[in-house]
Amino acid sequence: MKIITFIWNRITAAISTVLLLLLIIALFIGYKVTTKEQSDNVARVDSKQEYLEQLGKHKVSAERAPNIVFILYDDMGYGDIGAGAASSAMIATPNINRLATDGVVLTDFHSPSPVCTPSRAGYLTGRLAPRAGLPNVVFPTDSTKSLIFGALTPGDTNIRLPAEEITLADLLKAAGYATGMVGKWHMGDRAPSLPNDMGFDSYYGALYSNDMEPFALYANREIAVEAPADQRYLTERYTEAATTFIEQHAQEPFFLYFAHNFPHDPLYVREERSGRSRAGLYGDVLEEIDDSVGAIVATLARTKNLDNTLIIITSDNGPWFLGDAGDQRGRKGNTFEGGMRVPFIAHWPDAIAPGRTEQAMAMGIDLLPTVLDILQLPAPTDRQLDGRSILPLLTQGGPSPHDYLYYYDGDTLFAVRDQRFKYRAPAGVFYGTDKMPVAAGMPQKEWLFDLDGDPRESYDTSDRNPDDLARLREAFDAKTREMTTNKRGWN
Repeated sequence: MKIITFIWNRITAAISTVLLLLLIIALFIGYKVTTKEQSDNVARVDSKQEYLEQLGKHKVSAERAPNIVFILYDDMGYGDIGAGAASSAMIATPNINRLATDGVVLTDFHSPSPVCTPSRAGYLTGRLAPRAGLPNVVFPTDSTKSLIFGALTPGDTNIRLPAEEITLADLLKAAGYATGMVGKWHMGDRAPSLPNDMGFDSYYGALYSNDMEPFALYANREIAVEAPADQRYLTERYTEAATTFIEQHAQEPFFLYFAHNFPHDPLYVREERSGRSRAGLYGDVLEEIDDSVGAIVATLARTKNLDNTLIIITSDNGPWFLGDAGDQRGRKGNTFEGGMRVPFIAHWPDAIAPGRTEQAMAMGIDLLPTVLDILQLPAPTDRQLDGRSILPLLTQGGPSPHDYLYYYDGDTLFAVRDQRFKYRAPAGVFYGTDKMPVAAGMPQKEWLFDLDGDPRESYDTSDRNPDDLARLREAFDAKTREMTTNKRGWN
């Protein structure tokens, strides 16, 4: 027995040594990757500046140009708010509901990615995240998470939005708008890819997720609230900054990008707000954000800007550990509908008739092309935009401007869909029990879901719809070839 125990101890000691060496090697690789200076495409930076200078020669009319307020939640699920097809009986969101009733709800709207950094890149650039050069989540510079993730993805060295990318703020600033951002940036914590570098005149918020450290709040480039910032007051601070920005620029066209850190985990509210929701702390957080929406609407009304302001409310991806994904399969981090189909509300009294619900599919990459369409501004000619204008859909209704939507996680395309069918290429589907410390990807063949009757993606119908299977498979393969040939989409 002693011999067996001795042998077992030697074996476990050897395994521990090997694992320690592998960890050291991984951290070293991560260090080399994350400390490598990211380079920008100088020629494309120059062409970006030329484009923005051209826009500056044709500034928009201050009397006719709508203000734009883009409110982005972090990890809010499709069924978390009581508007449109998604409806929560557990969380009271009367201010958001009122905007939905007085505006338009898109029930088939998707985030550009199932996780936050690439999703935000897609929203702001009108390009799929691999195009925009930021396909993966980024972490604070020199953090342990950054080192580990750098070791796991050594081929993807970008740790900030490339400077050559054109953001929605870039083009609106060039067109004569005052541009401000409040909240979570999470597209790099170093120049030249900070909010003030990428088109925002003013910035107040956190540079990454609220579970990352050090969690400080910045006013432009300087720390305004030292780490660790008290997150019980986070939504309150953000709302004050947002309403102040609106008041300061009430007499000129303005663009406000308000990106909440919540309901991303961890969750916080002040003690006096705790316990108000039937949905626990998660619901308390969302109800406070709804109050924040009410404060913004009230400020717009008080400054006589509400009628000519396009307010958009959506989420960066599906819900994480908590939250309601609606009648859909999956959650944050995967390319099933629950990971990427998110709420979408647009309110603009001067242009959008109230009380409408539209079922045409759309995606966050459509935001920038839609704004170009609203302002009748030309798109850049040196790069491909993956998004399409959904202005007709918002104002009149009708079909989707897309033949297909593409579902990327990182650099990998996992699925493609049209208005009815969704094709998922052969891939692993994660399975694990509560007892298992790590889930594993179980290989699966290609699947075809008929979303009209099966929104939960429960049944493979590829044998019943062979023509649609072949058509969507070809669309998948064509996009893969295109991205292999010209990943960044340069013309």
